Amino acid sequence: MERIDPPLTGHERETLRAYLDYHRATLALKCEGLGDEELRRAAVAPSTLSLLGLVRHMAEVERHWFRRVLAGEDLPHLWSDCHDFQAAYDACGSTRAEAFSAWEAEVAHARRIEAAAPSLDVTAYVPSWGKDASLRLIMLHLVHEYARHNGHADLLREAVDGVTGD
Repeated sequence: MERIDPPLTGHERETLRAYLDYHRATLALKCEGLGDEELRRAAVAPSTLSLLGLVRHMAEVERHWFRRVLAGEDLPHLWSDCHDFQAAYDACGSTRAEAFSAWEAEVAHARRIEAAAPSLDVTAYVPSWGKDASLRLIMLHLVHEYARHNGHADLLREAVDGVTGD
């Protein structure tokens, strides 16, 4: 996944899309060059948070917001039978191939669903909020979610092999 800097000017939708893709690519970059064991390594005890856990979690997030909420698909969670988003963080038995395959598939679905929406003003009911939310808000929420977790990814990568930056 190539990371391209978001534009400094442009239309709202183009800008939101670019920032979301930038943060998606940042997560992939933080995992680049690491094997399964390194990707599963937690930064500090007692936390079990790992880079692979973040990738799995973001696959769930993409699936939830774009496929379940926006597209109205009735789908189970990828790693939980009881709708537990936290289950994705437990990557102890996971592999790079399994996690990245799921994440990349969910990103592809999200891009397709977003592109098909006629405008950012399209709304969908969010059961956990009990209200409708616009595509605009969903995209902003995903940018926020990635930005927060990419901060975690910075620390996790540094703990694995000392790599910092970008």
